[in-house]
Amino acid sequence: NAGTEADVYISVYGERGDTGSRQLLRSQKPKKFLKGQTDIFAVEAVHLGHLYKIVIGHNGLGSGNGWFLDKVVIKDPITNLDYTFLCHRWLDQGQDDGNIARELIVIDTSTFPGRQELALKREETWAAEKWKFQKGNTLQFYNRLTHGFICLSPDCRVDALGDKKNKYGKVFFMWMCR
Repeated sequence: NAGTEADVYISVYGERGDTGSRQLLRSQKPKKFLKGQTDIFAVEAVHLGHLYKIVIGHNGLGSGNGWFLDKVVIKDPITNLDYTFLCHRWLDQGQDDGNIARELIVIDTSTFPGRQELALKREETWAAEKWKFQKGNTLQFYNRLTHGFICLSPDCRVDALGDKKNKYGKVFFMWMCR
């Protein structure tokens, strides 16, 4: 359910102005905005110079209107430059923060290609895993060599030998020492 049937609109901003809101009508695919699909659109506009942001969203109409947008890449045919705008969020009134439009800033690939994408993945991973690090939980790893568990206790003690008869041996708990 990551695709949408809603009408999608984009505004592109550059150093020489913006396109205004444009509906993305004709994809090179038979059905637009399906889960896991890359859609390609042609948008005619005056040359905007170097691009710095876009605003992309949908009208919220239709069944299954929520949409998970990974990223937008704009290819400038005049300069032959690619501008990447990372989103990796929901545009859905019932998901994430409830917004159906996002303002996205171009990533700066001149310093380190993928740095912002890496930071975004790191934040996403932490959001999914932070529940494991609540106070009072025990962090346990299975050790193939000893066939036991390496345990980090809530008081920050480490049991590196692992007890094969540990009653929690089949459960994975985590806790972070401060």
